[in-house]
Amino acid sequence: MSERSEQLRQQILQLTAEFHAEAFARRDFVPGSSVVPVSGKVIDAADMSAVVDSALDGWFTTGRWAKDFERKLARFFGLRSASLVNSGSSANLVALSALTSPKLGDRQLKPGDEVITVAAGFPTTVNPIFQNRLVPVFIDVTLPTYEIDVTKLEDARSEKTKAVMVAHTLGNVFDLDAVVAFCKKYNLWLVEDCCDALGSTYNGQKVGTFGDIATVSFYPAHHITMGEGGAVLTDKPALQVLIDSFRDWGRDCWCEPGVDNTCGKRFDWQLGTLPCGYDHKYTYSHVGYNLKATDMQAALGVSQIAKLPEFIERRKANFAYLKNALKPLEQYVVLPEATPKSDPSWFGFPIGVKADAPFKRDQLTKALEAQKIGTRLLFAGNLLRQPAYEGWEYRVVGEMTNTDYVMNHVFWIGVFPGLTNEMLDFIAKTAIEFVEQAKAGLLVV
Repeated sequence: MSERSEQLRQQILQLTAEFHAEAFARRDFVPGSSVVPVSGKVIDAADMSAVVDSALDGWFTTGRWAKDFERKLARFFGLRSASLVNSGSSANLVALSALTSPKLGDRQLKPGDEVITVAAGFPTTVNPIFQNRLVPVFIDVTLPTYEIDVTKLEDARSEKTKAVMVAHTLGNVFDLDAVVAFCKKYNLWLVEDCCDALGSTYNGQKVGTFGDIATVSFYPAHHITMGEGGAVLTDKPALQVLIDSFRDWGRDCWCEPGVDNTCGKRFDWQLGTLPCGYDHKYTYSHVGYNLKATDMQAALGVSQIAKLPEFIERRKANFAYLKNALKPLEQYVVLPEATPKSDPSWFGFPIGVKADAPFKRDQLTKALEAQKIGTRLLFAGNLLRQPAYEGWEYRVVGEMTNTDYVMNHVFWIGVFPGLTNEMLDFIAKTAIEFVEQAKAGLLVV
C-alpha cells in the first residue's frame, strides 16, 4: 500500500470517528417517551472504525481479522481453539454435526441416537438434534433458575443416549457438577450452549470450558456483537478439525482461505474411491455447510471483545440493581435466582407472575410496553407446543410443569450495558405502580 493510500486510510478512519460522535451522541432519557430496550448493542467510535478499517483491506471473506478474533476468544476462555461462524444458531448446528462424523468411531452420533435437552428455551439449541436425524429427550427445568432439572437425568437416559446438549438460560448456569458427572459416568458428549452466557462462571471457571464443545453468539442482543456471528469452541484438536470441516463445506482440507498445501502433500492423498492424487482442497469427508463469517464482522468482534470485561460487570450490576428495586413485588412475582456456585453474566432478567397474582403476565408486559419498556417472553416457552415440532420424533420424561409455567407466566426485561440506572428506576417504578393498580382493582380488562 502506498504512502498516499495510508494517509487516505487514516483520514477515513478519523472521519468515521467524527461521524460516530455526531450521529450516535447519547441523548437525554425521557421517561415514557424514550425507549428502554430489552437488549441492544453498545457501539463506540473504535468499533465503527474497525469495521471501516477492515473494509479498506479489500478482503471480504474470512481473513486476518477473523484469525485475530478467534485467538482472542480462545484466550478469553482458556481453550485451544475457537472457530468463527456466521451465527450462534450455526454454531449449534456445527457443534452437534461434528459429533456425527464417522471419524469419531464408536462415539459417532448416528441417526436414532438420543440427546438430552430441555424444551424451555431457544429453538436452535434443539433444532440441530432434529436436523441430524437424532432424537431429543426433553426434561423439565427448575424454578427460579430456569435451568435443566438434573434430578431427571437418570430417568431420561436409555441405551440410545449419546449426548447432552443444553443452554445456560439467560446467562444463568445449569448445575455443571451434576451434568458433567452424569456425562462422565455414561461416556456422553456434552455440548454447552453459551450463547446467552458469555462470561458466566461456575466454581470460578468459565462456562463453555466444562463440556466437549461450547457455542457462543454475537448477535446484537448478546454480550458482544459482530452484527451477526457466533463461534464454536473446544479444547480437543480432533474435534476442532471436524468443526472446521463442517463449517467449511465438509472438506477434508484444513487450509485457510487463500492458502494452499498446508499439509505439504496436496496432490498425494487418496481418500474414498477418488483417484490417487485428487486435489485435497476439493476432497470432502463430511456433508457440510458454508457457515463462515466475514472479516468485517470479525473486525467488529476484535474491537468489542476488548470491552467484554466491562460489559459483563455492567450486566451483573444492572441485574443486581433491578432485583433490589423489584423486591417489593415478590408477593406476586417470582424473581430469578442464580444457580448455586455460579456467577452469571446475565443476558436478561426473567420474571414469573404467580398464579394467585391479581394480574396476568400479558397485562404487566402491556403496561411496560405502553411506557416503551421492552419485554420479551422466554424465547419459545415450551418448544413442544410450537407448531414446528408437530410430527417429529422425540421423548418426554416426566411432567413439563415448569416448562408450561415458563410458557404461560414468564417474561424478561433487559440488563444490557446500554441501560442506565435512570432507566432501571423507571422500569421498577412502572412495574410497582402497575401492581398497586392491580391490587386496588383498577386494571381495565
